[in-house]
Amino acid sequence: MTPLGGLKVLDFSHALAGPYATLLLADYGADVYKLEAPGGSDMGRGWGPPFQSGMASYFLGLNRGKQGLAIDLKQPEGIELCLRLAEKMDILIENFRPGTMDRLGLGYEAVRARNKRLIYCSISGYGQNGPSRNEAAMDLIVQCSSGLVSITGTEAGEQTRCGHSVADITAGMFSVIGILMALEARHKTGEGQYIDVAMQDCMISAMTSNFMNYLGTGKSPVPLGTGFATVAPYTVFYAKDKGFAMAAGSDKLWLELCAAVGHPELTEQPDFATNASRAQNRPVLEALLNGYFAERPAEHWISLLRQAGIPATPVNTLADVVAHPQSAVREMFPAIDHPVVGTHQVIGPPIKLSSTPGRVTSGAPGPGEHSLSALTEILGLSDEAARDLVGRGIVYANDSL
Repeated sequence: MTPLGGLKVLDFSHALAGPYATLLLADYGADVYKLEAPGGSDMGRGWGPPFQSGMASYFLGLNRGKQGLAIDLKQPEGIELCLRLAEKMDILIENFRPGTMDRLGLGYEAVRARNKRLIYCSISGYGQNGPSRNEAAMDLIVQCSSGLVSITGTEAGEQTRCGHSVADITAGMFSVIGILMALEARHKTGEGQYIDVAMQDCMISAMTSNFMNYLGTGKSPVPLGTGFATVAPYTVFYAKDKGFAMAAGSDKLWLELCAAVGHPELTEQPDFATNASRAQNRPVLEALLNGYFAERPAEHWISLLRQAGIPATPVNTLADVVAHPQSAVREMFPAIDHPVVGTHQVIGPPIKLSSTPGRVTSGAPGPGEHSLSALTEILGLSDEAARDLVGRGIVYANDSL
């Protein structure tokens, strides 16, 4: 049994935000039908290197557990076929520019007329209304437009993009939250609804603490490297051999830290007496601690700090994370089989449910790999009728994988 078992999702999304949302839905049991144009239209199929047996590792990781369906949306019969599919679905998700689905004849009102129980989720850069509605967006653009890049970088002022596509991923997670809320509402009303998710809105919400810093002071925060303006000490420090992160986020942990580094006299200095005073004197405090930490290797300090209950960790590489025994216990890098690529590792479901756990079921689909089975099983078409659609170029099928 899975928590979302039995739910059907028609997935028009591409790139990252939408595919990440439907990846989570698939991991927890939903049947996700990834709809592309004939031949495969998700730009993520070409986002590499690396490629594995000709398939982008990027695409393999984000689209496993889904079924591939390819329909030509330039033909009226293809649009009608999508509307018929939507009649059988619980959820539809898309991340085209606002207005695209309406122009195709697949907008919310057109689909709702066929299926009032459908939950329809649209992801865009800036939402379905407002002066920025029609602006094109990708992750980097929204990291900048939302203010994230203005606070990400070195204290010298060099700004940098967050190392992972946080704007896309945040929008994908908020989309799943919205879908689950709409499903709960449907239990009460019997009807679906429209969900408007803007990447920019999601980033503003995710940056609540940063924006509250501004709203409370009227001053825009600036980059602090790995530091944090309202908590100190809280950054990457440098030991004799390499850097490590340490976060003493309370006055109690500050006392433990002073004892652990062998300098209890620091607790008596007024400049460091409270978190507020330590934050105000952060550069002096960090320089002082770095002087102590430079005397021994990072692992020495990490061990002492952890024994004292203070959060600390090496600055791990991705290779370190994959090889870490914690990742193995948590099943975060399972291996799956793929008909083209063979056995390869992917990312496991992040949320551990005791009774209805998520699971990795299958590899990423090829374009149209499941077209025939989807049409026969969902719409009840005969094999002959489904293959007629293929023969006339309305549907693309590649069931030989």
